Amino acid sequence: MTTKKITEENETCPAQALLKMLSGKWKPEIFRLATNGPLRFSGLLRQISGSNKQTLSVALKELEEVGLLQKVVIKEKPLHIEYYLTENGKSLLPIFEQLESLG
Repeated sequence: MTTKKITEENETCPAQALLKMLSGKWKPEIFRLATNGPLRFSGLLRQISGSNKQTLSVALKELEEVGLLQKVVIKEKPLHIEYYLTENGKSLLPIFEQLESLG
């Protein structure tokens, strides 16, 4: 099951749109970790206790689909994949930080 692309014009405020995009297992944690720099799959498995390959894979794919993360294949040896915040994701950081400060 994947999340459909969310168009911001259907939302009443940016925070509501961000909350919908981050709904799901591990998505808020992945987004928070991506604010510090590029992410690697194996690093996420180590950093997010209780996570597993399947749930992380689904969460990363869904974050890509809604335009918050970009997947980049690094063709150096050893071949690996990194995930970066997109410009759209970066533009939502102030909202995410405000939401974090509420807790």
